Amino acid sequence: MSAVEASGLVVVYKGGVKALDGFSLSVGKRELFALVGPNGAGKTTAMKVFTTLLKPTQGEAYVAGHNVLSEAGEVRRIIGYVPQNLSADDELTGMENLVLQGRLYGMNSPEARRRAKELLEMVGLVEAGNRVVGSYSGGMRRRLEIAMGLIHTPEILFLDEPTLGLDVQSRLLIWEHIKQLKNEEGVTIVFTTHYMDEADRLSERVGIIDSGRVVALGSPSELKAGIGGDIIVLKASGGDVADALRGLESVSRVDYVDGEFRVKVANGEEALPEVVKHLVQRGITVERVSLTKPSLDQVFVEYTGKTYREEEPPDYLLQTYIRGRRM
Repeated sequence: MSAVEASGLVVVYKGGVKALDGFSLSVGKRELFALVGPNGAGKTTAMKVFTTLLKPTQGEAYVAGHNVLSEAGEVRRIIGYVPQNLSADDELTGMENLVLQGRLYGMNSPEARRRAKELLEMVGLVEAGNRVVGSYSGGMRRRLEIAMGLIHTPEILFLDEPTLGLDVQSRLLIWEHIKQLKNEEGVTIVFTTHYMDEADRLSERVGIIDSGRVVALGSPSELKAGIGGDIIVLKASGGDVADALRGLESVSRVDYVDGEFRVKVANGEEALPEVVKHLVQRGITVERVSLTKPSLDQVFVEYTGKTYREEEPPDYLLQTYIRGRRM
């Protein structure tokens, strides 16, 4: 039995906006799964269906074998949910927020306080536990929100954009806590993100969602290997680039996306000089050229024909921070 399963979900909001359009998905027990897509793709809508906060217009969804419509109460008892919007009370301390959350789940006061202390230690907030949440940084608040979602020891944890808007250091700390939950607590974790690098580094499997449906599914390595080869990205003028490159043996595909040509080749380092030379010989001006290795961004392009745009710190900042920690 899957931990989370959806079949043919359709959600239509007022005004006829279709947020999910045939959304289907299966997540295994104790899996760390990422649902990835740009803003407006339907990620949060899917999470709201799984957490019983939104009724689908059509289709079925199950959490730990329980139907989210007919067995909503059972679903709520076994899941934790951390929404995008922060829900902790600014005027209460971290400890008080956790105890309150525990009491809402039916825990007695001593039990809630004991669990709250465990979770504050787990997320590194012991020293801040008696401070009001209004004094917390964004990263601290997000860690507290995750702890609140775990207060009742859920089987499955849903995290909606857990690192949205955080700085690089805070993002990495959240990643560490999520991996700890999976490896040490055995919790099934489903999280949404529009950060492709986050899904790549953190998840065991990825579902890429676009226009309300899953368009690609697999492990990050499988998805990247599936597109095959490297990508030469270039901007050129003065001729038909696609037609000029069609005869080159090293070129397997040419796409024109958002004003740039994306040329798929088997070996980018070898093919790039050949591609540029070939174009120049045919009177085409190459204005800009770069080489990219297979990535989840390119997987998105392959399946949707659109570039993937996200609001996040440049990847080199993450690499710089990681190197600094290892020194």
